[in-house]
Amino acid sequence: MALSLRPELRTSQTLVMTPQLMQAIKLLQLSSLELSAFVEEELERNPLLEREDTSDRDAPQPEAETGSGSSELEISGPEAIAEAADVSAGHDRDEEHALPEQPAPPAENWADGPSRTPMRADDYNLEAFVAGRTSLYDHLSEQLGIVAPDQATRMLGAQLIGELDEAGYLRADPAELAARLGASPARLEDTLKLLKTFEPTGVFAHDLSECLAIQLAEKNRLDPAMEALLANLELVAKRDFAGLRERCGVDDADLSDMLAELRALNPKPGADFDPPAVHTIIPDILVTPAHDGGWRIDLNADALPRLLVNQSYYATVSKSARKDTDKAFLSERFQTARWLVDSLDRRARTILKVATEIVRQQDGFFAKGVEHLRPLNLKAVADAINMHESTVSRVTSNKYMATTRGLFELKYFFTSAIPAADGGTAHSAEAVRHRIKALIDAEADQVLSDDAIVGLLRQSGIDIARRTVAKYREAMRIPSSVDRRRQRKAGAWEARGDVHRAAIDSAMAAP
Repeated sequence: MALSLRPELRTSQTLVMTPQLMQAIKLLQLSSLELSAFVEEELERNPLLEREDTSDRDAPQPEAETGSGSSELEISGPEAIAEAADVSAGHDRDEEHALPEQPAPPAENWADGPSRTPMRADDYNLEAFVAGRTSLYDHLSEQLGIVAPDQATRMLGAQLIGELDEAGYLRADPAELAARLGASPARLEDTLKLLKTFEPTGVFAHDLSECLAIQLAEKNRLDPAMEALLANLELVAKRDFAGLRERCGVDDADLSDMLAELRALNPKPGADFDPPAVHTIIPDILVTPAHDGGWRIDLNADALPRLLVNQSYYATVSKSARKDTDKAFLSERFQTARWLVDSLDRRARTILKVATEIVRQQDGFFAKGVEHLRPLNLKAVADAINMHESTVSRVTSNKYMATTRGLFELKYFFTSAIPAADGGTAHSAEAVRHRIKALIDAEADQVLSDDAIVGLLRQSGIDIARRTVAKYREAMRIPSSVDRRRQRKAGAWEARGDVHRAAIDSAMAAP
C-alpha cells in the first residue's frame, strides 16, 4: 500500500475545561474555612457581589429527611436567589450607608470635663488589653543578645534558633549545619554549648536523651546510674524494670526514685511557646432525629456563604459607562458574580445529596453505634445518586457531619469490607477495629493475644486473619499482648514502689 498525503475531515468530541467549570470543581472540594476565604477574596474583587442581609438568615435552609418516611430535597434554586437580588434594588450605595449626623453629648456627662473626647464603642478594642504570648524565637533571641560575646556568635546563634522545631530540639546534623551556615565545626560547637545554657532548660538538644541529660545536669543529678538510665530509654518505654536494674546497677527503691525524677522533667521544653494554632471545625451537615423515626439532614447555615448579585447597582453603573472597556468589564464582572452564586448553590445541593445518601446507607450507625457501621465505597454512593465517583470524592473531602454521636468527617463512613465467617453480610473494617479495642479494654486477668482475638471474632461471625488484627491494633496504638502483660506487672511493681517510698518518708519524718 503506497503512502500518500491527502486532506481528510474527521469529527470528534472532546471535553473542554472552561474557567467556570474549573471554578465549580474547585469550590466543591474546598472546606468551609477555605470557602469563606475564597468568598472574601471575591467580595473584594467583584463590586457586584454583596452578602445577603442577616434578616434573611431565617429563611428556609436546604434540608432533607431520610428514614421510614419519604425522602425530600427542598433547596431554593438560582431563580429564588435572583429574585432576592432584585429586592435589594432601590438606592445607591452612598445613600445606603449615609447616616444622620448625631448631636454631641453634653460635657457635664463626662467626669474629666468638656476637654476630654469621649471614646466611642467602635474604638474600644478588647484585644488591646490581652497580653501577647512570647514566642520561643523571641525568648531565646533576647537571651542571646545579652550573653553573646561578639557579633559573629550572635549571628550564628540567631541562625541556630531558627533551626529549632516546635519542641525545642535541634534535629539537623551539626556537620551539615556548619557547612550550610559557613561556620567551622569548632565554632558551631562552642555556640551550641552557649545556647544549651538558655532557658527553658533542655533546648537545642539533639534527641530526648540529651534533653533530659541537660535538665538533670542542671539539678546536679546526672550520676553514672542516671546516665545508664538515659542510655536505655527504650527499656523505660517497655517497662522492662528487671533489665533497667541490671544495666543501672541499682535496687528497686533506687530505680523507683530515678524513674520519678525522670517523670518530673520536661521532654518538650519548647512546647510552652508558640502553641499550635487551633482550627475550629465547622460542620457542613447537621443530622438530627426526625419525628417519623428517620433522620433530618440540614446544611449548616454558618458554613454556607450567602451571596447576592446587586443587579440594581449593575444597571445604574452600566447606564453611566461610556467606554467599551468599561462596559466589557462590567459585563464580565456580572457574569462572574452570577456564575459564583449559581456554583455555590449547586455545591450546597451536591453536598446535601451525598450526605443524605450516606445517612441512608449508614442508618444502623446513627441508630445503634459504630458496631453497626456497614462497608461502603464511593461507587455505591455515586451509583445511588447518579453522580461520578470523582464528584463524590471531592464532596467528602474536608467536609464534616455533626450527629448525635459526635462530629465525623464524611470519609469516615467509607470503610472496606471484611467477609463474614458464615458467608453472610460483610462487616465494616471500622466496626471490626472498634470490636478489637472493646475486647482489649475488657481484658481482666488474662491478656488476649492476637490469635485469641482472631478466635473470638470468628465466634462472632467475622472472618479475619491474625496479621489484620495486628495491623488494626498497631493503627490504634495498642501494644502487643507481651507489652500489655509487662505493663500490668510494671503497674503492680510501681504500686509496691510507692508503698516502699511512703514507708521511707514516714520513717524519716518520725522523731
